[in-house]
Amino acid sequence: MGKIFCLMGKSSSGKDTIFKQLQNDDDLKLKPIITYTTRPKRVNETNGVEYYFIDEDILESYKTKDKVIEQRIYNTVNGDWYYATLDDGQINLDMHDYILIVTLEAYKNLKFYFGEESIFPLYVTLDDGIRLERALKREREQNNPNYDELCRRFLADNIDFNIDKLEDCGVNKHYKNDDLKECICKIKYDILNVKLRTNKLL
Repeated sequence: MGKIFCLMGKSSSGKDTIFKQLQNDDDLKLKPIITYTTRPKRVNETNGVEYYFIDEDILESYKTKDKVIEQRIYNTVNGDWYYATLDDGQINLDMHDYILIVTLEAYKNLKFYFGEESIFPLYVTLDDGIRLERALKREREQNNPNYDELCRRFLADNIDFNIDKLEDCGVNKHYKNDDLKECICKIKYDILNVKLRTNKLL
C-alpha cells in the first residue's frame, strides 16, 4: 500500500521549493497530487502545476458527483476562495506513493478519507520574520499586489498552525528550513525510511 506524504507549513515557509525538489528526486519516486482552487492564478503559476485553477461551478459539479475528498474555504479580502482535493483519478495507492501540499485541516480530512496508515505528515517551519520578507517580495512581483490578503493569510497561519493544533493531529516532528539543502535531506531521509518500512524499496 502506498503512502501520501503531506507537506505543510505556514505561507512562504518554502513549501513550493521543497515540494518541487522532492517530486523530482528519482530516489523517492513520488507522484504529485495537484489540488484545485478557485483563487486567481498568480504570476509565474501554471495551470496543472501548482494547482488546477477552476471556478465554483466546476467545483460544484465535482460535489454533485461525490468526488470531493476534502475542501476548504477562505474568506479573503477579495471574497471566498475554495481549495480542494478531488477524486479525479490521480490517486492509486496500490501503485504509487504521492506527495502534496496541504493545510492542517486538509491533512486531517485526508487521514479520515484514506486511513491514518496511508498518510504521513511533513511540517516545515521558518522564522516568521524571514517568512514575512519572502511574502512581501513575492507579492510585489504580482501584477496587482494584494497586501491586505497577504496580512490576513500571515496572521491566519499563526492560528491555523499553532502548536496545540499540530499536536492534536499527531504532527510532532518539525523540519526547520533555515538551510534548504539540510531541510530537504532530513525530509528525504524520513521518506525513505517510511518507504522501507512499508517494503516499497525491497
